[in-house]
Amino acid sequence: MQSNQLMENGHCKLSGQASISTTTIMMKKNGIINHQSKFPIHPMIGELRKTLSNNLDQPTSTTMNVAEHGRASNERDQTIDCCCRCCCEDHSMKHQQQEQQQSEKPSAVPKSKFTAFRRTRSLNAPSPICQFGPCGSIMKNPAMVMSIQDPASQRLTWNKTPGSVLVIKKIHDSLIIQPFLDLVQWFIWEKKMTVYVELSVLDDVHLKNNPAFTPIKDKVRTFKDGKDDLTDKIDFIVCLGGDGTLLYASSLFQESVPPVMAFHMGSLGFLTPFEFENFQQQITNVLKGNAALTLRSRLRCKVVRDTIMDNMLNNETSNNSMRPNSCHLVLNEMVVDRGPSPYLSNVDLYIDGKRITTVQGDGLIVSTPTGSTAYAVAAGASMIHPSVPAIMITPICPHSLSFRPIVVPAGVELKICVSPDSRNSAWVSFDGRNRQEIEVGDSVRVTTSIFPVPSICAEDQIGDWFDSLAECLHWNVRQKQKQFDEYSDLIHSSSSDSLDK
Repeated sequence: MQSNQLMENGHCKLSGQASISTTTIMMKKNGIINHQSKFPIHPMIGELRKTLSNNLDQPTSTTMNVAEHGRASNERDQTIDCCCRCCCEDHSMKHQQQEQQQSEKPSAVPKSKFTAFRRTRSLNAPSPICQFGPCGSIMKNPAMVMSIQDPASQRLTWNKTPGSVLVIKKIHDSLIIQPFLDLVQWFIWEKKMTVYVELSVLDDVHLKNNPAFTPIKDKVRTFKDGKDDLTDKIDFIVCLGGDGTLLYASSLFQESVPPVMAFHMGSLGFLTPFEFENFQQQITNVLKGNAALTLRSRLRCKVVRDTIMDNMLNNETSNNSMRPNSCHLVLNEMVVDRGPSPYLSNVDLYIDGKRITTVQGDGLIVSTPTGSTAYAVAAGASMIHPSVPAIMITPICPHSLSFRPIVVPAGVELKICVSPDSRNSAWVSFDGRNRQEIEVGDSVRVTTSIFPVPSICAEDQIGDWFDSLAECLHWNVRQKQKQFDEYSDLIHSSSSDSLDK
């Protein structure tokens, strides 16, 4: 195979799903890494390296051009690496030009087909899907460098006017009934939007006895949690409540999540930056587009059951039912604890297949940057801004003085399993829901999901976060030290006088 067969218009042609970007070269499991290059090398690139290397030994015009810059025997690898980098840069420039041309088209962006997430050896976080529901997406920024965009420049844009909204309210709270009615009536009569609510809302005793709910009861639509697919139905989400309400809204969407606007009507409100008093103007501004967004990463947690243990249990109990695997997306954290057992939990922690340590204590918290201010911070972890691509690992009451919380890159894969010599099983929960037991041999695989939660900011990404730290957690709130009085003896006392004595 000649080098000109591998090159077309200055781009490397790769087989399968591999592609080249300016930051990394995606590779399959059988890919190799060339330690002389800064890029992971796909097998086809390895073949390109061999082809160009062989051509450099022959007296062709190609080798003569390379020899003009130095001797081929000493600069062979540098020439090939330069070729790969040129391919990467040309491919990136062409990709940016295509995106810019598509962004200039006035027509609506067609619905994208989400592909399965393929693991790589890159430590970077997987690129999030920036299509939020049927009509929400990240606004194209011409100042975007390569594929890395400043989180502060992330703004919401609508490919078409939103026509449906999901309103989720805090349950068992009579104080939210009137704001909920005002909001739903405004969406139906003023904005002419289709309003979706939970099926349990229609059975709320406080709403049934409210005469203002009767005219709009037949106009709202409902859905069944866990059964109805809301991906193509909901354009916009409004939450009335606290942080738990937003966590519940996130659990309804296991893939693309529409933009979420959360109003603070709960007890904490760390994730709810909006006040309800002026909701008409605030929502109108968001529906016009160009609102600041915080992409809150989620964790994809998959519980993998041990089939050998299942077979042993089935033989003992004569039960043919197998424990099913399950997959959950969490916004805050995944917690592994000892459950009702009085013994310490012993779980093994693996990162990208390498055994890191054994956690002996009450359990382990694996949290997102958003969840770093929840259970993790109560267990002694640091607080991380939601825009930082990372995964936080925090032990719960470890039986060790040196086991401190750690932060790992968002692109790694974690595996947590019960140690073979553990005295008891462990229990796992996902954002406080779907609690289940894991036995010896079972494992939980944790990766960063490509489907973040686009949370709309009231001010901006930085201001909202620090305001929440100050208001909800009273971060660095203290009595300020007074300055010295003008007539204080400490001011007039001279250090030179004391030195002279």
